[in-house]
Amino acid sequence: MRAYQLTAATEDFDFRDVPEPEPGPGEVVIKVGGAGVCHSDLHLKEWPAEQIEQLGLQLPFTLGHENAGWVDAVGTGVTEVEVGQPVAVYGPWGCGTCKRCRLGQENYCEHPERQVGFGGGLGRDGGMAPKMLVPSARLLVPLGDLDPIDAAPLSDAALTPYHAIKRSLPKLTAGSTAVVIGVGGLGHLAVELLRELSPARIIAVDLDDSKLEHALSIGAHEAVKSDDKALETIRGMTGGLGAEGVFDFVGAQPTVELAAGVAKVMGDLSIVGIGGGELAVSFFAVPYEVSIQTTYWGSVTELMELLDLARQGRIRVTSTRFPLDEAPEAYRRLAAGELTGRAVITPNA
Repeated sequence: MRAYQLTAATEDFDFRDVPEPEPGPGEVVIKVGGAGVCHSDLHLKEWPAEQIEQLGLQLPFTLGHENAGWVDAVGTGVTEVEVGQPVAVYGPWGCGTCKRCRLGQENYCEHPERQVGFGGGLGRDGGMAPKMLVPSARLLVPLGDLDPIDAAPLSDAALTPYHAIKRSLPKLTAGSTAVVIGVGGLGHLAVELLRELSPARIIAVDLDDSKLEHALSIGAHEAVKSDDKALETIRGMTGGLGAEGVFDFVGAQPTVELAAGVAKVMGDLSIVGIGGGELAVSFFAVPYEVSIQTTYWGSVTELMELLDLARQGRIRVTSTRFPLDEAPEAYRRLAAGELTGRAVITPNA
């Protein structure tokens, strides 16, 4: 079968012919419905060979770390799912036995050294191929009546902001403000989640006017262009006090500085994007008692909660579909900032 892969460090992605996977004991093969195109993949191909090796990624591997599809085959001992069943793939793959993994938090597995990479599409073969091998049925969540193509981005593009937002909900009370910096693939879903989960006023921040317009259409109350006036504008909107929750889905140097500048005393600042920005922390550098955190993905139970929200029609991914052959064009458009929401590769469409 044909797969879209990272084949060598600092090289462009490429198509390769690979064998169809067969499940061993406890394993499951899914027929891929959709595989989300994530900006973090673009960072992968920028990493030198030393960094790839340090992170335990074995090249080549098939891209696509947010996936959903239908169970195609099961190995011996698998009873949790059945052939034909629509499922989402929980993306971060841990050891499955440490305390964090037993709590469903494989995103924070205590023994990453036991794993090859971080999951399918991040060191092991992901979903940008007609079929994908999942090492355990514990990593699959039933979709019910959700379309796997539409649901695929929920496993990362929605799960990641959901986890970040949930930990800040106690501060996002009536009269509070939440700032979402970067309202693309993850950020637009952060806007929807904030709308559904909190009474906070939502301020969307982006460089792209079309993305700001989209954010307003799905629940943002205010839209601010991410320029040299953004800090002053947002501070003005909050009466000079700043926002109780700031979520940076870019993580570049200008955005982390903006995030720190608009955070309120005793507020939360979550850096979710991996744009390489650094934030200086000292007594006078950030507001008093501001909590600063980075977050990575979310738990499998949080993915279950998200799927419930989607089944209720309370959140909906804005996406553009591409057949597998057009995966290079999807990544080109992502890099150029030409997409609204998420791009989804459909290997079996």
